[in-house]
Amino acid sequence: MQKLLTISDAASQIGVSTDTIRRWDKKGLIKVQRSEFNYRVFNIDEIKKIHSKVIGGSSANNYEILKSNKVSEHTTIELFAGAGGTAIGFENAGLQHVLLNELDKNAVETLKQNRPKWNVIGGDIANIDFGRIKADIVQGGFPCQTFSYAGKKMGFEDVRGTMFFEFARCVKQVRPKIAVGENVRGLLRHDNGKTLETMVKIMEDLGYRVQYRVVRSQYLDVPQKRERLIIVALRSDIKSPFLFPKERDYTISIREALKRCPKSAGQEYPKKKKEILSIIPPGGYWRDLPIKLQKEYMGASFYMGGGKTGMARRLSWDEPSLTLTCSPAQKQTERCHPEETRPLSVREYARIQTFPDNWNFYGSVASQYRQIGNAVPCNLGYHIGKCLIAMLENKPDLETMDIAYPDRQSKLF
Repeated sequence: MQKLLTISDAASQIGVSTDTIRRWDKKGLIKVQRSEFNYRVFNIDEIKKIHSKVIGGSSANNYEILKSNKVSEHTTIELFAGAGGTAIGFENAGLQHVLLNELDKNAVETLKQNRPKWNVIGGDIANIDFGRIKADIVQGGFPCQTFSYAGKKMGFEDVRGTMFFEFARCVKQVRPKIAVGENVRGLLRHDNGKTLETMVKIMEDLGYRVQYRVVRSQYLDVPQKRERLIIVALRSDIKSPFLFPKERDYTISIREALKRCPKSAGQEYPKKKKEILSIIPPGGYWRDLPIKLQKEYMGASFYMGGGKTGMARRLSWDEPSLTLTCSPAQKQTERCHPEETRPLSVREYARIQTFPDNWNFYGSVASQYRQIGNAVPCNLGYHIGKCLIAMLENKPDLETMDIAYPDRQSKLF
């Protein structure tokens, strides 16, 4: 049973200040819970693990590419497959792919070269007829688009021409037992929530029950603070509860992830930028510069509101990475190596996204960064895949899975 303590009691027990625990909470290294009286309480065992890792220099390494020893009979169609993050995770969970579709030519080459036996169809999804294809699951990380509502009923035909329409068309033709949509957390409030509302209504009109949840990768064996909105649609005749991955009580640091990371190509900083970033300490950002350099580096942004914490940001060895973007050297979302003054390399990017070291990316270096940055972390895909298998077999593993609450936004963080 978890031992939950108030912040002051937890700090006293392990010999740190309450400010230290607040900092760990703010950085997403530990999870806050609520007591029956709505007090903020903390799992002392979890705090001890973080204390051992951050303060004590623990040598433990929890980084691994998760893979099941059992291959299930259940099949999937992967839409908007990208470089294969979700596909690898699903495969590692035991699912079998019958078709993958991707538009980007470099990503298509990545999929084909790494998995020659996969049925990868490159090109526009609109040109694919799914009428004769059977699969238990249809999954797709469709781009988020606003729909027009004027004089419309927000039905299936109203979203024609969007990528969600193509996703829904595939579901309509294939009639899978489960359909899974993946997107950024911002979809919850996109167009004041109307976009997601339309998507849910369309899936319900197609004969599916729908639940969705924001999942946090950093608590699911991914060394990265990356949130994704997972939308699960269960065909109405399937009598199974909705299942989502249960968060672990640990995080994985960059130090664990990048241990013995293979060398690879990567971007470099211009001379002046490198001089500036060389001053930033691990975990620091532009406010750690002398005031004169702050103004010089930030320019007009220095006088604007907001924390701008991604600018001139150096990652910290003892924490999960910030969310990876399509380029590690964008000024607004800097991803500087914790120790060396350079952007993360391609292989370091891949490690943080939990791609296997033998998964090669094709195209220019910029394209490789983009493919990796756009991907769903493979280990997150694994956890979702295991939940889908359990739903299909109606065998929840309550040690690693949560049964969704009746509220559609179950346990939304």
